[in-house]
Amino acid sequence: MTKAVDARPIGAVAVSARSLAPDLARGAMLLLIALANACLYQYGSTALGDGLWLRGNPIADQVLLLIETIFVRDRAYPMYALLFGYGIVQMLRRHSGRGIDEIAVCRLVRRRGWWMVLIGFFHALLLFCGDIIGAYGLIAILLAEVLLRARDRTLLITSALWVVPIALFRGLEHQLSPLHQTAAATPDPLYAAAIRVAQWVQGSIIGSMFMLVPAVLLGVWAARRRILDDPERHQQFLRRAAVLGIGMAAIGGLPWALVRATWWRPSSDAVSLLAGGAHTYSGYAGGVGYAAIAGLVAIRIQARDRRGRVVSALAACGQRSMTCYLLQSVAFVAVLAAYGGGLGNRFGLVEIATLATLTWAMTVLLAEAMSRRGYRGPAEVLLRRLTYGAQVTASRGQRLVRARS
Repeated sequence: MTKAVDARPIGAVAVSARSLAPDLARGAMLLLIALANACLYQYGSTALGDGLWLRGNPIADQVLLLIETIFVRDRAYPMYALLFGYGIVQMLRRHSGRGIDEIAVCRLVRRRGWWMVLIGFFHALLLFCGDIIGAYGLIAILLAEVLLRARDRTLLITSALWVVPIALFRGLEHQLSPLHQTAAATPDPLYAAAIRVAQWVQGSIIGSMFMLVPAVLLGVWAARRRILDDPERHQQFLRRAAVLGIGMAAIGGLPWALVRATWWRPSSDAVSLLAGGAHTYSGYAGGVGYAAIAGLVAIRIQARDRRGRVVSALAACGQRSMTCYLLQSVAFVAVLAAYGGGLGNRFGLVEIATLATLTWAMTVLLAEAMSRRGYRGPAEVLLRRLTYGAQVTASRGQRLVRARS
């Protein structure tokens, strides 16, 4: 007998069929992304190390810096990397259900990855040197077959052993000549664009790609078990992951947070390096913990069999995470950059955090309004058209798949 391939257009899954937990996690974590990224638009004549300026109330800024270092810095992006890996498996499952083989899906993942790199390049060129979209795209290009075909044990072992290349890269990074000049402080838009692209290649494409691989692999492993698709079946695991993940992130991040807040000075470079390493590696645990919390929240919401307005808005933001992420950069440039609003040399960390929170809240409200009117995010629509544009239907190029009964 013959088995026909589903001839519906290949594309995104319907919003009503999406899992709540991943979208909820993306929407909420965009707040942490905003808090982390807004600081990169600060500039001035005197910096508190690491490109940070304390203005206004130094004590309030230091307390905020301590909290952000423990719970935000290097915690939100690993969670997004985990969800990126999770989404790749969801894509494989969805297309396999329509009769598309793994080889075709692998090509599709790579095609999508190339377009993500291009979108990331323009994001860096026009707005933000810390773009992460391009790094995710490069991971998809280089590791597509590994993500789709590697055995579970291979994924877990590789994720654990990846600490070695991360450590080597961190050591090499200290030996390289860093790009100190801040694009946000440059009034010339063209020169600022050149700085941003150079910093993007060095920091986001090369650096972030190394740092995000373990979380992406863990996301693939979790998606194969449908941990966030069916969170009620994994409730005990999610509880343990949330407690251990957030606990490890807090303990591992505290020493480096004290260093950044200038409340502790390490006795040697080796101690400082250990504190920084503990902060980096505990960030993966924090990312897992945040994703687990989203799964637990989804369980409670599904038990009530209704979503409140806040949950619906956060999920809508998560469904349009790329659009909301890019809008954050637009707002930060308009307010903070020297070639924009120019307030980056006046705002302290408290003001920066306030701006970041308000920006995130506005994107959540915008996403909810788009959801109510049935509009997808413009960036998501663009990426899907670029990815699937050459394939009008799932059956184009393939007629019928013959299989023996």
